Amino acid sequence: MQFGRKVAIALIGASTLMVAGCATETTYRPATGTGFYRTGYSDQQLEPDRFMVSFAGNTVTSRDTVERYLLFRAAQLTLANGYDYFVMADRDTQLRSRTYSTPGAYGPGFGGWGGGWWGPSWRYYGRGFGWRSWDPFWGDPFFGNNMDINTIDRYEATAEVVMRKGPIPRDNLRAFDARAIVNTIGPTVVMPK
Repeated sequence: MQFGRKVAIALIGASTLMVAGCATETTYRPATGTGFYRTGYSDQQLEPDRFMVSFAGNTVTSRDTVERYLLFRAAQLTLANGYDYFVMADRDTQLRSRTYSTPGAYGPGFGGWGGGWWGPSWRYYGRGFGWRSWDPFWGDPFFGNNMDINTIDRYEATAEVVMRKGPIPRDNLRAFDARAIVNTIGPTVVMPK
């Protein structure tokens, strides 16, 4: 096997292992990263008894997990501030998408025999294009640049919560018992290792 081909196979194998290692759901932790790549929970106190709470997952975190972790964070904050229950004044879950393109497997740096320095190639004349070159490792002249187009999706849930003391009003469907939420959802929450 020639050197260039060995390098290409090694790089493809290494990138596959890196992607496989990163393909785990976001654990329950404070937010890290910025913009589209921010994951984890964050909260901001708006008033003494009112918080804006959010949880953002990565591309393999399900919408259900993102919403459960948001509810769990709201319950934790409620108990930590000495309250018994919280009311969701406002709540929203957004799907954020980003589309990008990459060269195919034989893109720049991976093509040709001998690392791209030598290989078979053909020249042909295309009407309107003039003389062009083609080789089997640098793309097909009939189908463009062998581009790979991917869209990645992730969910982010946000809620404005108002914290209260005392018994929960039974007629308010937006009111949640903080202790019950921690006891019910807590065992399903995945903490960082």
